[in-house]
Amino acid sequence: MNKALAIAKWEFMEKIKSKAIIISFFLTPLIILGFSILPSVFAEKDEATTQAIGVIDETQNYFTSLSDKLSEFKLEDKQPRYVIINLFKQNESVDSLKAEANKNVVMKKIEGYIFLSGNSKKAITFEYRSLSVANFNDYQRFEESFNKIRRMQEFQKANIDTALVSHLINNVEMKKVKLDEKGNESSTDFMKQYFSSFIFIMILFMVIMISGGMLVRSLVEEKSNRLIEIIVSSCKPDDILKGKIMGLSGLTMAQIVVWVLIGVAFAGQGLVMFASFQNLFLLFVYFILGFVLYTAIFVGVGSIVTTEQEAQQITSYLSMITISPIVIMIPAMQNPDSLLIRVLSYIPLTTPGVMILRLNSAPISTLEIAATLAELVLSIYLVIKISSKIFRIGILSYGKMPGLKEIFVWLREKE
Repeated sequence: MNKALAIAKWEFMEKIKSKAIIISFFLTPLIILGFSILPSVFAEKDEATTQAIGVIDETQNYFTSLSDKLSEFKLEDKQPRYVIINLFKQNESVDSLKAEANKNVVMKKIEGYIFLSGNSKKAITFEYRSLSVANFNDYQRFEESFNKIRRMQEFQKANIDTALVSHLINNVEMKKVKLDEKGNESSTDFMKQYFSSFIFIMILFMVIMISGGMLVRSLVEEKSNRLIEIIVSSCKPDDILKGKIMGLSGLTMAQIVVWVLIGVAFAGQGLVMFASFQNLFLLFVYFILGFVLYTAIFVGVGSIVTTEQEAQQITSYLSMITISPIVIMIPAMQNPDSLLIRVLSYIPLTTPGVMILRLNSAPISTLEIAATLAELVLSIYLVIKISSKIFRIGILSYGKMPGLKEIFVWLREKE
């Protein structure tokens, strides 16, 4: 065991001094935060100025009401979000009005314009014309405002009490309350649960992808420069395998701590979404066990590769299995007790990701938690035993990567 600890310490110290680890520790989380925060910052900047919006109302029934309705939307500094300009002229044709409005849009005198036409005998035409068709918030505000005005006008024509109608069409928002196994209540937000689960699984995927790839490349390098032969001469292969797993696990824990600190420093209040996690301790247990399981697989498989290209192929295949729970993320959170999700909970390679989803969306029985944890621990033990046999021979094999038949021969050999 002392030799395994020595290997673990050596593995940790060698890796933490590499340029790849510096990139993984600091640049990777900064890039992730950048991609997460910058889009919202740019979106806010796009909406930080008042927009001039023209209106060509051929019906002459909606301009005043629409202008009043849209003036209710304000920016953060309380300035109006929209300035509404009447582009309708009594003695000009609609085509000429549209041509002039198009010209103003192209010259950026106005952001865009709303075109309204139709009457009681003809269906209403409601269009918004602009250079960009990407601002969904504007479309939603314009459409909702117009439809409210149109409904109220129709109700007034029918002598229906508009105050009563206004009261009736206001939707009552349903509050979602989550119950645990003891009947205790807690409010829930599906989107917070979704994104927090997504982030947790992505962190697991990235840690396994980065650490696993680093481990496989390290084994290839040690084999190519014959360093592994020197290590094997003074340590048993089992000690090397255990040491590499422990060293890489320690490195990963340090990496997660750094990522959390960077996240807290830069995201601050944005990290409150993690409050939506229930059973945070259990989530970390599944996270760690999942990482150890994949690391043991990487050690065994990595010992048989001989080139950088083979290492990249194997790393990508194994990493894709880790991210597979994202494919079933929404159905897993909406129906965590379905047969498919329960089956996937007991397949070792998908157990960590699926259980992270289920624990964050519904109460899971203690028996099922114990069973999946036991299954993960047993899987780790078996994978380490299998990887140990492969590692013992594969670490000193050179040339062509062995096929499945040859690997099965290795597994049948007695220690």
